[in-house]
Amino acid sequence: MSDASQSATLPSPIAQSGRKFSTSRKVRLGDVTPKGRVRLDAVARYLQDIATDDSLDGNYSEPHSWVVRRTQMWVTAFPKYLDEISLTTWCGALGSHWAERRTQIKCAGEVVIETAALWVRVDFKTMKPVALSKEMTELLSSATNGRKISSRLEIGRNLPDLTSNNATSQDWPIRFSDMDAVGHLNNAAYWEVLEEYLGANSGKRAPLRATVEHHGAIDPGDKVQIVTQNLQGRIILRHVLDDGEVAAVTEVIFE
Repeated sequence: MSDASQSATLPSPIAQSGRKFSTSRKVRLGDVTPKGRVRLDAVARYLQDIATDDSLDGNYSEPHSWVVRRTQMWVTAFPKYLDEISLTTWCGALGSHWAERRTQIKCAGEVVIETAALWVRVDFKTMKPVALSKEMTELLSSATNGRKISSRLEIGRNLPDLTSNNATSQDWPIRFSDMDAVGHLNNAAYWEVLEEYLGANSGKRAPLRATVEHHGAIDPGDKVQIVTQNLQGRIILRHVLDDGEVAAVTEVIFE
Protein backbone atom coordinates (compact mmCIF):
# COMPACT_ATOMS: atom_id res chain seq x y z
CA MET A 1 0.00 0.00 0.00
CA SER A 2 1.40 3.42 -0.92
CA ASP A 3 1.98 6.17 1.63
CA ALA A 4 -0.77 8.30 0.06
CA SER A 5 -3.41 5.60 0.15
CA GLN A 6 -2.40 4.54 3.65
CA SER A 7 -2.89 8.00 5.11
CA ALA A 8 -6.19 8.29 3.24
CA THR A 9 -7.70 5.23 4.96
CA LEU A 10 -11.10 6.09 6.36
CA PRO A 11 -11.30 6.30 10.15
CA SER A 12 -12.83 3.59 12.28
CA PRO A 13 -16.61 3.98 12.77
CA ILE A 14 -18.07 5.59 15.86
CA ALA A 15 -18.16 3.21 18.80
CA GLN A 16 -21.47 1.44 19.32
CA SER A 17 -20.54 0.41 22.85
CA GLY A 18 -17.95 1.25 25.46
CA ARG A 19 -16.82 4.63 26.73
CA LYS A 20 -17.63 7.75 24.72
CA PHE A 21 -17.40 11.37 25.82
CA SER A 22 -19.34 14.23 24.22
CA THR A 23 -19.34 18.00 24.52
CA SER A 24 -20.36 21.05 22.51
CA ARG A 25 -19.01 24.51 21.85
CA LYS A 26 -19.37 27.51 19.58
CA VAL A 27 -16.87 28.43 16.89
CA ARG A 28 -15.42 31.69 18.23
CA LEU A 29 -13.77 34.74 16.67
CA GLY A 30 -10.24 33.56 17.39
CA ASP A 31 -10.92 30.24 15.65
CA VAL A 32 -11.77 31.49 12.16
CA THR A 33 -10.29 32.98 9.01
CA PRO A 34 -11.21 36.49 7.76
CA LYS A 35 -14.00 34.83 5.75
CA GLY A 36 -15.35 33.07 8.80
CA ARG A 37 -14.48 29.39 8.29
CA VAL A 38 -12.94 27.49 11.17
CA ARG A 39 -9.17 27.05 10.89
CA LEU A 40 -7.59 23.63 11.19
CA ASP A 41 -5.25 24.76 13.98
CA ALA A 42 -8.38 25.72 15.92
CA VAL A 43 -9.81 22.24 15.27
CA ALA A 44 -6.55 20.79 16.62
CA ARG A 45 -7.07 22.79 19.81
CA TYR A 46 -10.62 21.47 20.06
CA LEU A 47 -9.16 17.96 19.92
CA GLN A 48 -6.72 18.75 22.72
CA ASP A 49 -9.51 20.19 24.84
CA ILE A 50 -11.88 17.25 24.48
CA ALA A 51 -9.02 14.80 25.09
CA THR A 52 -8.23 16.55 28.37
CA ASP A 53 -11.89 16.77 29.38
CA ASP A 54 -12.45 13.08 28.60
CA SER A 55 -9.34 12.04 30.56
CA LEU A 56 -10.41 14.04 33.61
CA ASP A 57 -14.02 12.87 33.40
CA GLY A 58 -12.89 9.25 33.11
CA ASN A 59 -10.41 9.57 35.99
CA TYR A 60 -7.58 8.31 33.79
CA SER A 61 -4.35 7.74 35.68
CA GLU A 62 -1.78 10.42 34.75
CA PRO A 63 -4.05 12.03 32.14
CA HIS A 64 -1.32 14.36 30.86
CA SER A 65 1.39 11.73 30.20
CA TRP A 66 0.63 11.37 26.49
CA VAL A 67 2.24 12.85 23.38
CA VAL A 68 0.78 12.96 19.88
CA ARG A 69 2.51 10.95 17.18
CA ARG A 70 0.06 11.66 14.36
CA THR A 71 -3.22 13.51 13.80
CA GLN A 72 -5.48 12.96 10.79
CA MET A 73 -8.51 15.00 9.74
CA TRP A 74 -11.15 14.18 7.15
CA VAL A 75 -12.98 17.43 6.40
CA THR A 76 -16.18 17.36 4.34
CA ALA A 77 -17.26 20.89 5.28
CA PHE A 78 -15.94 23.72 7.45
CA PRO A 79 -18.04 25.04 10.34
CA LYS A 80 -18.36 28.83 10.38
CA TYR A 81 -18.16 31.62 12.94
CA LEU A 82 -20.68 31.15 15.79
CA ASP A 83 -21.78 27.74 14.55
CA GLU A 84 -22.62 25.37 17.39
CA ILE A 85 -20.65 22.17 17.00
CA SER A 86 -20.86 18.90 18.91
CA LEU A 87 -17.86 16.66 19.49
CA THR A 88 -17.78 13.00 20.48
CA THR A 89 -14.54 11.17 21.29
CA TRP A 90 -13.68 7.53 21.99
CA CYS A 91 -10.79 5.09 21.72
CA GLY A 92 -10.71 3.69 18.19
CA ALA A 93 -7.79 1.28 18.52
CA LEU A 94 -4.99 0.20 20.86
CA GLY A 95 -1.34 -0.77 20.74
CA SER A 96 1.06 -1.83 23.46
CA HIS A 97 2.21 1.71 24.34
CA TRP A 98 -0.28 3.88 22.44
CA ALA A 99 -3.92 4.46 21.61
CA GLU A 100 -5.89 6.03 18.79
CA ARG A 101 -8.29 8.74 19.90
CA ARG A 102 -11.14 9.18 17.46
CA THR A 103 -13.20 12.37 17.50
CA GLN A 104 -16.24 13.18 15.39
CA ILE A 105 -17.43 16.76 14.90
CA LYS A 106 -20.99 17.57 13.88
CA CYS A 107 -22.53 20.86 12.79
CA ALA A 108 -26.30 21.23 12.35
CA GLY A 109 -26.61 17.49 12.94
CA GLU A 110 -24.27 16.54 10.10
CA VAL A 111 -20.80 15.01 10.45
CA VAL A 112 -18.41 17.60 9.01
CA ILE A 113 -15.02 16.53 10.40
CA GLU A 114 -13.68 13.12 11.42
CA THR A 115 -10.34 12.90 13.20
CA ALA A 116 -7.96 10.23 14.43
CA ALA A 117 -5.01 11.03 16.69
CA LEU A 118 -2.36 8.52 17.70
CA TRP A 119 -1.30 9.25 21.28
CA VAL A 120 1.74 7.56 22.83
CA ARG A 121 1.95 7.02 26.59
CA VAL A 122 5.28 8.36 27.91
CA ASP A 123 7.25 8.78 31.09
CA PHE A 124 7.63 12.55 31.30
CA LYS A 125 10.94 12.22 33.17
CA THR A 126 12.59 10.30 30.33
CA MET A 127 10.12 11.05 27.48
CA LYS A 128 10.29 7.35 26.57
CA PRO A 129 7.18 5.29 25.77
CA VAL A 130 5.73 3.18 28.56
CA ALA A 131 3.33 0.26 28.27
CA LEU A 132 -0.36 0.83 28.89
CA SER A 133 -1.44 -0.54 32.24
CA LYS A 134 -3.95 -3.38 32.47
CA GLU A 135 -6.50 -1.00 33.98
CA MET A 136 -6.00 1.56 31.20
CA THR A 137 -6.26 -1.12 28.50
CA GLU A 138 -9.49 -2.47 29.98
CA LEU A 139 -10.99 1.01 30.17
CA LEU A 140 -10.05 2.03 26.63
CA SER A 141 -10.63 -1.28 24.87
CA SER A 142 -14.35 -1.28 25.59
CA ALA A 143 -14.95 0.94 22.54
CA THR A 144 -12.37 -0.48 20.11
CA ASN A 145 -14.16 -3.66 19.03
CA GLY A 146 -10.73 -5.34 19.25
CA ARG A 147 -9.10 -3.05 16.68
CA LYS A 148 -5.29 -2.74 16.90
CA ILE A 149 -3.10 0.02 15.52
CA SER A 150 0.60 0.42 14.70
CA SER A 151 2.66 3.46 15.66
CA ARG A 152 4.85 3.35 12.55
CA LEU A 153 5.29 6.46 10.44
CA GLU A 154 2.94 6.65 7.48
CA ILE A 155 3.61 9.74 5.37
CA GLY A 156 7.19 10.41 6.46
CA ARG A 157 8.62 7.35 4.74
CA ASN A 158 9.93 7.28 1.18
CA LEU A 159 9.55 10.99 0.55
CA PRO A 160 11.77 12.63 -2.09
CA ASP A 161 14.78 14.77 -1.32
CA LEU A 162 13.99 18.14 0.23
CA THR A 163 15.28 19.97 -2.86
CA SER A 164 13.44 17.95 -5.54
CA ASN A 165 9.97 18.20 -7.12
CA ASN A 166 10.16 22.00 -7.44
CA ALA A 167 10.42 22.33 -3.68
CA THR A 168 9.97 25.76 -2.16
CA SER A 169 11.13 26.79 1.30
CA GLN A 170 10.39 29.63 3.67
CA ASP A 171 11.52 30.61 7.14
CA TRP A 172 9.01 29.79 9.87
CA PRO A 173 9.61 31.81 13.05
CA ILE A 174 8.84 29.98 16.29
CA ARG A 175 6.98 32.19 18.75
CA PHE A 176 6.90 31.95 22.53
CA SER A 177 3.10 31.78 22.32
CA ASP A 178 3.41 28.58 20.24
CA MET A 179 5.00 26.66 23.12
CA ASP A 180 3.07 24.30 25.38
CA ALA A 181 3.31 23.32 29.04
CA VAL A 182 6.20 20.90 28.46
CA GLY A 183 8.25 23.46 26.52
CA HIS A 184 7.75 22.05 23.01
CA LEU A 185 5.89 23.46 20.02
CA ASN A 186 2.20 22.85 20.69
CA ASN A 187 0.46 20.30 18.47
CA ALA A 188 -2.02 22.86 17.17
CA ALA A 189 0.76 25.19 16.00
CA TYR A 190 1.89 22.64 13.40
CA TRP A 191 -1.47 23.02 11.66
CA GLU A 192 -0.85 26.75 11.15
CA VAL A 193 1.53 25.84 8.33
CA LEU A 194 -1.29 24.13 6.44
CA GLU A 195 -3.52 27.13 7.07
CA GLU A 196 -0.87 29.37 5.49
CA TYR A 197 -0.92 27.09 2.44
CA LEU A 198 -4.73 27.22 2.27
CA GLY A 199 -4.65 31.00 2.63
CA ALA A 200 -2.36 31.26 -0.40
CA ASN A 201 -4.46 28.79 -2.42
CA SER A 202 -8.04 29.97 -2.02
CA GLY A 203 -9.40 27.51 -4.60
CA LYS A 204 -8.38 24.52 -2.48
CA ARG A 205 -10.87 23.71 0.24
CA ALA A 206 -13.02 20.86 1.54
CA PRO A 207 -13.46 18.06 1.00
CA LEU A 208 -9.92 17.31 2.03
CA ARG A 209 -7.96 14.94 4.21
CA ALA A 210 -4.90 16.10 6.09
CA THR A 211 -2.30 14.50 8.33
CA VAL A 212 0.36 15.94 10.61
CA GLU A 213 3.01 13.42 11.65
CA HIS A 214 5.54 14.25 14.37
CA HIS A 215 9.11 13.01 13.98
CA GLY A 216 10.83 15.09 16.66
CA ALA A 217 10.35 18.02 19.01
CA ILE A 218 10.69 21.69 18.13
CA ASP A 219 12.07 23.68 21.04
CA PRO A 220 12.28 27.41 21.82
CA GLY A 221 14.98 29.07 19.75
CA ASP A 222 14.99 26.43 17.00
CA LYS A 223 15.29 27.77 13.47
CA VAL A 224 12.70 26.16 11.20
CA GLN A 225 12.04 26.21 7.49
CA ILE A 226 8.89 24.92 5.80
CA VAL A 227 9.65 22.93 2.65
CA THR A 228 6.65 22.49 0.34
CA GLN A 229 6.33 19.96 -2.49
CA ASN A 230 3.51 18.91 -4.81
CA LEU A 231 3.71 15.14 -5.20
CA GLN A 232 1.20 13.81 -7.71
CA GLY A 233 -1.97 15.07 -6.11
CA ARG A 234 -0.82 15.43 -2.53
CA ILE A 235 0.87 18.43 -0.98
CA ILE A 236 3.71 17.75 1.45
CA LEU A 237 4.92 20.40 3.91
CA ARG A 238 7.87 19.61 6.16
CA HIS A 239 9.12 21.38 9.28
CA VAL A 240 12.90 21.25 8.76
CA LEU A 241 15.36 22.22 11.50
CA ASP A 242 18.62 24.07 10.93
CA ASP A 243 20.61 20.81 10.92
CA GLY A 244 18.40 19.31 8.20
CA GLU A 245 16.39 17.10 10.54
CA VAL A 246 12.69 16.85 9.68
CA ALA A 247 10.66 17.52 12.83
CA ALA A 248 7.21 17.06 11.28
CA VAL A 249 5.52 16.18 8.01
CA THR A 250 2.13 17.48 6.89
CA GLU A 251 0.19 15.97 4.01
CA VAL A 252 -3.01 17.30 2.45
CA ILE A 253 -5.05 15.67 -0.31
CA PHE A 254 -7.94 17.53 -1.94
CA GLU A 255 -10.84 15.40 -3.13
